[in-house]
Order: sequence, then structure tokens, then C-alpha cells
Amino acid sequence: MAWVYLILAGICEIAFAGCLKLTENFTNLKWTIAFIFFYVLSIILLNKSIQQIPLGTAYAVWTGIGAAGTVLLGIIYFKEPYHFWRIFFLSTLILSIVGLKWVSE
Repeated sequence: MAWVYLILAGICEIAFAGCLKLTENFTNLKWTIAFIFFYVLSIILLNKSIQQIPLGTAYAVWTGIGAAGTVLLGIIYFKEPYHFWRIFFLSTLILSIVGLKWVSE
């Protein structure tokens, strides 16, 4: 169950990063509240996961999911540029996350 909490925490990190972009410097109340909600939920879920997963592994996976997901969110939703090297390094990040999961069992 700890890995489920960790994956959900990473998804919440992606959500709070996307909301942060939409807060318009915290002037848009709806997106600011959504940002706070997902930020707090992400930390709570991360905390639950580190009860059973080593802290270093959990933190690296959490930030990796957030980073990779936020890059994809930026490309898909915010129409940010993408090119071979950006996708290549994003792929190596995802492979590193999978590797950490694999060696932490």
C-alpha cells in the first residue's frame, strides 16, 4: 500500500505544479485553493509512504514522478516545446524511477 500512497503523492505533486501555473501569482482564488489542497495532500501521502519505504527512495521517486509528470503536463496542456533531447532525458528520468522501485523491493 505504501507504493500506492507514493504514486498518488506524485500525482498530487503534478497537480499542484499545474495549479501553481494557473494561480496567476496567487491572484486566482480557485486555482490557489486547488494548489494548496494538492500540495497538502501530496505531503500527507508522501508521509504515509515513508513509513514503509526508505526515505531516500521515496523522496527520489516522489520528485521524479512530479518532475516527469510536470514536464508532460507542460508539453500536453500548456503547449511547451519539446524536442528529442527533452524527451530523451525525460525517458531516462522515468527509467530511473522504475529502477529505484525495482531495487527497493
